[in-house]
This record gives sequence, C-alpha cells and structure tokens, in this order.
Amino acid sequence: MKILGIDYGKSKIGLAIADGPISEPWKVLRVKSFEDAVEKVESVFAGASVDKIVVGISEGAMGEESKKFAERIDAETFDETLSTQDAQKLSREAGVGQKKRHDMEDAYAAAIMLQNYLDLK
Repeated sequence: MKILGIDYGKSKIGLAIADGPISEPWKVLRVKSFEDAVEKVESVFAGASVDKIVVGISEGAMGEESKKFAERIDAETFDETLSTQDAQKLSREAGVGQKKRHDMEDAYAAAIMLQNYLDLK
C-alpha cells in the first residue's frame, strides 16, 4: 500500500511517501493559499497513484486549518506534534547542511509523522 504523508503549512507543504514499512521524505510544495494547496496536492497524489493520504495535525489554530485541509482532500489525520522539531534535530545530527535542511525540513517532518503513523498500524 502506497501512502502519502503531508505536513501542511500555509506557505510550504512537506510530502513523504511510504510504499511499505518505511517512510521517506519526498518533496516540498510552495503554495500561495489554501485553494492553491488543495490543487497542488490533488495533482501530486493523482500522479503518484497513492492508496491513502495522511495529514499531520498539530495543536492550535494551525491544527484546525490542517483538519480542514484533510477533510477537503479526503485524507486521514494523525498527530504530528513536534515532528518539525524532531526533523530539525535529526537533520543537524546527520550533518545535513543548513540550506538543504531549510529547503526540505517540511518533507522530513512529513516523513517522521508518516513513520510514526506506520509504526502504530
């Protein structure tokens, strides 16, 4: 089963993919609005032939917006609290350069969230 993990953000959306028991960072989409985010993600998962989509949900106002996003694209939700901080820490520990860390941190966060989802299923 191929699963797409999404770390939703207002300007950047991190994507991770799992085609088995291990998730991996895939890419980051830059978006201009909620509608732009919906359109770009829908085109990505249509072309990627995924079986399931999981959107990470954080706390607070951003969590509420993430839930609306998940509902709009008919995705499952999963707690992603602290996944971005974990991604930053792991990237630094792995020696990933600052530019690549900044460019891909949302995809790393999506991969951590998706891996946690997979580990609990």
